[in-house]
Amino acid sequence: MFCFQCEQTAKGEGCTKVGVCGKQPEVAALQDLLIYSVKGLSVYAVEARKKGIIDDNINRFTCEAIFSTLTNVDFDPNRFVEWIHQSVAYRDALKHKLTAAGASISVSSGPVTFQPEKTIQGLIKQGETVGVQSDPTLDRNILSLRELLVYGLKGVAAYADHAAILGKKEDKVFAFIHEAMASTLNTSLTVNELIGLVLKCGEINLLAMELLDAGNTGAYGHPVPTSVPLGAKKGKAILVSGHDLKDLEVLLKQTENTGITIYTHGEMLPSHGYPELKKYKHFYGHYGTAWQNQQKEFDAFPGAILMTTNCIQKPKDTYKDHIFTTGLVGFPGVTHVAVKDFTPVIERAKALPGFANDEDKGSVMVGFARNAVLGVADKVIDAVKQKAIRHFFLVAGCDGAKPGRNYYTEFVEKVPNDCIVLTLACGKFRFFDKNLGTIGGIPRLLDIGQCNDAYSAIQIALALANAFGCGVNDLPLSMILSWYEQKAVAILLTLLYLGIKDIRLGPSLPAFISPDVLNVLVNQFNIMPIKTPDEDLKAILG
Repeated sequence: MFCFQCEQTAKGEGCTKVGVCGKQPEVAALQDLLIYSVKGLSVYAVEARKKGIIDDNINRFTCEAIFSTLTNVDFDPNRFVEWIHQSVAYRDALKHKLTAAGASISVSSGPVTFQPEKTIQGLIKQGETVGVQSDPTLDRNILSLRELLVYGLKGVAAYADHAAILGKKEDKVFAFIHEAMASTLNTSLTVNELIGLVLKCGEINLLAMELLDAGNTGAYGHPVPTSVPLGAKKGKAILVSGHDLKDLEVLLKQTENTGITIYTHGEMLPSHGYPELKKYKHFYGHYGTAWQNQQKEFDAFPGAILMTTNCIQKPKDTYKDHIFTTGLVGFPGVTHVAVKDFTPVIERAKALPGFANDEDKGSVMVGFARNAVLGVADKVIDAVKQKAIRHFFLVAGCDGAKPGRNYYTEFVEKVPNDCIVLTLACGKFRFFDKNLGTIGGIPRLLDIGQCNDAYSAIQIALALANAFGCGVNDLPLSMILSWYEQKAVAILLTLLYLGIKDIRLGPSLPAFISPDVLNVLVNQFNIMPIKTPDEDLKAILG
């Protein structure tokens, strides 16, 4: 195997024996084969769209298939077998429709004509021949840009899938996903043309996040500032981790009047700010953080655990019996709930002991999405003009288990008292419970939400720039980002598409970006690696 799509990849170069995330080489091969087959499907989807042939089932499938290969989403090999065969079946169905319409595809090899083996072992062998390193003659910069594009598409597919679940779809997103996947097979594309596609991916990701934002706020209302307990209530419990608000809503409905208390974990914390979710009386608080303590937290939780859109790293057998997955999440040995009937989760929660006593561990504030922040924009603007607020820092992004992420904790702790920290995504769990105080009644630490709520952060920045009559790059705003997986890649591409400069990125730079491509990003956007908190704060604030 060879995989370097996440920040934690072995030695900062690539995982070659087993994934740092726990992914086995057999799964890596099947994921590579699925991406390969989707590229062939995309070639036909692009041609079919020219003939007015658009299949919503194929659009949704493409997003789900690409999303399933995102880091720590699905490590169940059997599910990839189904997706690979379905991808080829959809490809051949489009081929038949195109032939009937008098059109044809001239390509006669590669993923356009690929036929999958019938056995899983045969598929694994096929997958081993089509991975990142399958063409040693390919120019390193072309390979780098192709992979950057594919990883960005994985993030786009994730957000588009979340949005579609809530009824928000836009064909422009699906059309680009197919166009971009097909483009990775086009050997005539230059470096500059691929860079254009990479930035276009950022533009489409902005649209995908906007759709998801509309889906979330349309269904559950705009988040409002909310205090969330970090302790526990005596009694039976279910912990929900991941990102999918729809799954959380369905579970809340199914657990009403059962005596079970629902807790959030990881990226589900911001869900407490949505009016239509917080109305459930048994939706109580937040338990645990994200990556750094996940294994211990899951070991200690006395109830059932539902993973909605992300998996755990190397799940222990000791707690597999009380973990359930839903949606695209899958892991060998963990029970998957295929439909949104969470009876198995509820029954397991009833059988487990739950919390023996009430626990008070303080609280944190959430719900500072764009409506909440812009609702007090006049106070914020006045505080800046009066020099009460000197600078804004967006300290956001992914968490991870690899050492070095304590940088973000230390950075926030050292931010001067006349500065505001905006945060989002699971990276905030390095500092989310810090009491930074207030400036003129405005909390110095503002939790904007999940990773996809980068859309809210962008809208806040654009509104402030408009209020001050300047560009975003001229605001007293600095972005200190952490990345781990491909949704973070998509968000970074969105920021670059918007022309935002001087982004500090860490803990390390992506292994899949070649030195020459990195130089392009540095020259055009002045993107830079993090150093130390003291060095970076001095460089920013002087």
